Amino acid sequence: MTASAIKYGAMGPRDLIIWGLAIVVMLVAPLIFSSSLAITMLSQMGIAIVACLSFNMLLGQGGMLSFGHAVYSGLGSFVAIHALKAIGDGSFPIPVSLLPLVGGVAGLFFAVLFGFVTTKKSGTTFAMITLGISELVFAASLMMAEFFGGEAGVSANRVIGKPVMGITYGPQIQVYYLLAIYTIVCTAGMYAFTRTPLGRMLNAVRDNPERVEFIGYNTQRVRYISFIIAGFFAGVAGGMYALNFEIATAEVVGAARSGAYLLFTFLGGATFFFGPIIGAALMVLALVLLSEITKAWLLYLGLVFLLMVMFAPGGIASLIMMNLRVWKFGKLGRLLGWYVLLAVTGAVMFFGIAAMIEMTYHIQLNEALGPIMRFLGLDLNVKSATSWIGAVVVALVGIGLFEFTRRRFALHWGEVQGEIEAAIRAREAA
Repeated sequence: MTASAIKYGAMGPRDLIIWGLAIVVMLVAPLIFSSSLAITMLSQMGIAIVACLSFNMLLGQGGMLSFGHAVYSGLGSFVAIHALKAIGDGSFPIPVSLLPLVGGVAGLFFAVLFGFVTTKKSGTTFAMITLGISELVFAASLMMAEFFGGEAGVSANRVIGKPVMGITYGPQIQVYYLLAIYTIVCTAGMYAFTRTPLGRMLNAVRDNPERVEFIGYNTQRVRYISFIIAGFFAGVAGGMYALNFEIATAEVVGAARSGAYLLFTFLGGATFFFGPIIGAALMVLALVLLSEITKAWLLYLGLVFLLMVMFAPGGIASLIMMNLRVWKFGKLGRLLGWYVLLAVTGAVMFFGIAAMIEMTYHIQLNEALGPIMRFLGLDLNVKSATSWIGAVVVALVGIGLFEFTRRRFALHWGEVQGEIEAAIRAREAA
C-alpha cells in the first residue's frame, strides 16, 4: 500500500473481505430466517444499526455524550411520514425508495439548527443542553398536533403508485432489502468518515481539545460539522423507520429512545466502530423478544448494564478484541476451560436470581393466575417458602462459585497478558 493510500485511509484486503462478508450476511439473512417475525426484526436491526452508528459518531468518535439523539432520527421520521403522505396524494412526486433521504435531509436541517447551540459547549454542559432540547421537542410533539398528530401520531401508506419491476413495497421482504441497501451504504459512509481528516480531528478533539486549539483548529467547528453529519445519518434512520412502520408517534423523539441508543451503543462498545452494530442487534432482540418473554426485561437489562460497567466498560466489542489478541498469540486454549466454568457458574447464579425476580413479578402482576408459575421448565409456588429458600440458596451458591471462578480466571488472564507483553517486547527488540 502506498504512503498516500495510508494517509487517506484506503481500505486494505482485510477490510474488503470484512465488508464483503457483511454484505453477503445481509443478503442471505432473510433466506435463512424467513418467518415474518424474523424479517421484521432484521429490518429493525438495519434501522437500529444506522441510528446507533450515527450516535457513536458523537459519543465514541467525538466524546460528546448526547441525551437527545432521538430528536434527529424522530424528526426525520415525522418529515418522512409527511413526505410519504404527500407522495400518495401526488403533491411530492419522488420515488418511495428515496424516503430515507428525505428523513436524512430533515435530520441534517435540525442538526444545523440545534447543533449550533449545543456544540458551543462540551462535556457535561453539552449533555445537559441536549437533554433540554430533547424534552422541549417531546413536549412540542404533544402540543403541535397539526404536525405531530397528537397521541395517535401520523400514519401513511407506502404501497402507492405503479409497481416498478414488480416492487410495490407491500411485502416486508421488499422493504427489508431496500433498508439493507441503506444500511450498507450508510455504514460504509460513516466508516469512511472515521478515516477522513475531519474524523481524525474529531478523535483529537475528544482526546485533547486543548492541544487541538493550540495548533490552530476550532474545536467547536469540528464538533459542529460532525454533529451535522451525525444528524443526517440519524435522519436517514428515521426515514427508514417511517418507511418500515408507516407511522410516526411522539415516542420516536422521546427520552426513552435516546436512552436506548446510549445504553445499547455502550453495551456494544462505543470505542470500536463495530460495537454499535452489536448493540443495535441487542437492542432489537431486547425490545422485541425479551420484552415478550418476561415482564421484568427492563430489570434484567439494567443488571446487564451494571455488570458491563463494572467488569467490561469497553463493551462487548472490547471483550472480542481482547480475546482476538490472545488468540493471535496462541494462548486462547489456556483460557477456554475457565470460560466454560464462568458460563456454568454464571448460569447457576442467573437461575437463582431470575427465579426470585420472576416470583416477585408474578406476585405483583399475575396473582390472579394462581400461586404456581412456570420458570425454565420448573413449577414454582410463590406462596411456598420452599421455592423462595431454594431460589435464595441457588443464587448464593452461584454467586460464590462465580466470584471464586472469576478471581482464579483473573490470575490466569494476568499471566497470559504478561506473556503476551513479554513476547511483544522480545519481537520489538529483535
